[in-house]
Amino acid sequence: MSAGLLAVMALGPAHALAQSKVAPAAVAAVAPGAASTLTGDWGGARTAYARAGVNFRGDYVSETYANVAGGQRRGSAYAQQLRVGVDFDMERLAGWSGATVHFTVNDRRGTGISSDYIGNRLPVQEVYGGLYTRLSEASVEQNLLGGRLNLRLGYFAMGNDLGGMAIGCQLVNAAFCAHPLSMSGNSGWYNYPNARWGAAVRYKLLPELLLRSGAFQNNPRLGDEHNAFKPFASGTVGVLLPLELEYAPGSAPGSAALPGHYKLGVFHDSACAPRQGQAGTVGQRYGIYLLADQMIARDAANGRGVAVFGQFTANPRESAQITRWYAAGLVKTGTFAGRDADTLALGLVHAELNPRLREFAAASNPETAGYVSLPAGESVVELTYGLQPRRWLGVRVGVQYIVDPGAFSYRSTHDAIALGSQLRIAF
Repeated sequence: MSAGLLAVMALGPAHALAQSKVAPAAVAAVAPGAASTLTGDWGGARTAYARAGVNFRGDYVSETYANVAGGQRRGSAYAQQLRVGVDFDMERLAGWSGATVHFTVNDRRGTGISSDYIGNRLPVQEVYGGLYTRLSEASVEQNLLGGRLNLRLGYFAMGNDLGGMAIGCQLVNAAFCAHPLSMSGNSGWYNYPNARWGAAVRYKLLPELLLRSGAFQNNPRLGDEHNAFKPFASGTVGVLLPLELEYAPGSAPGSAALPGHYKLGVFHDSACAPRQGQAGTVGQRYGIYLLADQMIARDAANGRGVAVFGQFTANPRESAQITRWYAAGLVKTGTFAGRDADTLALGLVHAELNPRLREFAAASNPETAGYVSLPAGESVVELTYGLQPRRWLGVRVGVQYIVDPGAFSYRSTHDAIALGSQLRIAF
């Protein structure tokens, strides 16, 4: 694996997958031989630790955006994420073949442009939310059968292994990076930095066909700040059982196919939840999803290429806030002359509000003009340019146009325009 790709992997699952699946060659082409992290090799100590089986990682991400039109009010907001972790290669440390122990702590700070200024459901800033320091992973991973079987057990985000679309992290809105929000919004599904107890399994049925599954705790109280370092806190309400099949053309050794990823998944959450728009509860929640990305053009010599992606999820009206989810986009790696690692990304997403919730809101609020006056959902169009001046440094600048930002608050709000940037540093 190239040093450039290792640098990007320090940015965490979402950013690492985004670069490794879209343009690893381009990342490596930024500056051959250049440092892969801001702090370098620590005078050789970092390499010495890695050879002994201890790999340190850390990254900083900031997202600064301004609401320049529409929404609730004008203004700007800054949000940041600081993450540090260590991976222990247990084969080097203790002779435990194929085992790795992961430990990660995450800290988030700042304000939200969506929550404080626009008032929309699909967050403009991907790193905003959960503004405190927390334990995000303490797990052990085991490879068996020559790498065909992978097991993970412990305290971690189930989204690290399931339902992800890394190419979406070439965009900044949380609706694209790196999971459809209908998953976590409609069930006990949780993504980074939220951790729960769980067991995940990944099995390679064929060189380009993978099966993923597992069992994960549903404990909403673990998302409370006072439980940030209390993984054994009470409050478990159910178990979430996912099943995902992935076809990954171009991933087999020696394959000449253009790379792609096609994921079909289902999940079942055993926790009781309020019945949407009606009295009572439901005894289970479930959903299906289809995620796909495919490179359609590639220049192997310099890593340039074009890839497209699409998403669809469906959830029942009885239990879901978002009943349908649609997303599509395009990512071009390699832009101007000499900018082989830069990216230009365009994405469109629409989240459909449960009609039962619209009906209930219209009936409960006589000031509305009725059901048809309320927006049917929220949409976002994002255009982003990504600059990769160093292996350890990434900058994105972009614009997001939010259609019907008041849909999930059951009000009509002027469409909003948000301008901003994202900075990523691996140290």
